[in-house]
Amino acid sequence: MYPIYMSLSIIIPCRDEEENISLTIKSLTRIISKKIKNYEIIIVNDFSEDNTLNVCKKFSSKKIIIKDNTQKGLGGAINLGIKSSKKKYVSIMMADLSDSCFDLIRYYNVITKDKLDAVLGSRFLNKSKISDYPLKKLILNRIFNYFVKIVFFSNYNDFTNAFKIYRRECLNEIKPIVSENFNVFLEIPLKMITRKKKYKVIPISWKNRRKGKAKFKIKELSSKYLFTFLYCLIEKLLIK
Repeated sequence: MYPIYMSLSIIIPCRDEEENISLTIKSLTRIISKKIKNYEIIIVNDFSEDNTLNVCKKFSSKKIIIKDNTQKGLGGAINLGIKSSKKKYVSIMMADLSDSCFDLIRYYNVITKDKLDAVLGSRFLNKSKISDYPLKKLILNRIFNYFVKIVFFSNYNDFTNAFKIYRRECLNEIKPIVSENFNVFLEIPLKMITRKKKYKVIPISWKNRRKGKAKFKIKELSSKYLFTFLYCLIEKLLIK
């Protein structure tokens, strides 16, 4: 068992996830409560138009904090979650149960044992497991991630994966986080890498959602990813 000062905040942004969020919260609390005693789950409702917020409020407690986003978009939800977090380590998970709760335990064990600033999970390593990944999205994912890996001289190959864990102090150090949508998940690890934070890459599992509609729209987000890529590249050049 880890000392009590080892603690974890889990940020879950959600928009129109009334079909998933209840099971996500129940599964997460059931699994992590057996391994991590000092934790909090921060659910950030991102302007949902369905019953997501009311479902979340039913779980409100000392360990499960419900926040209503004030700046629409994933970037705003993540920023609010980080600002509200109080534990030493922060993990970001999706609300659709695509991420593995057991991988979260592995994240926590690795980051605390090796005293890292971040653990970056990859869905595309030899021991990774993915289920039902849409083919078009998969092809574009691999092309883009490979390009980013080359430009930034990195050993990481899954920048666009949302599910990672960080030391909270490091998240505060890389502010401001400027991305407004899914590109926030590209910005954070790129900043960690360019600022030479201590991190480790490990294989993780991923499965496609079973309920609800995916929020990721390739055509709508391509320009946002390009903006974040250029923004982080300029920062990298300036740091040098």
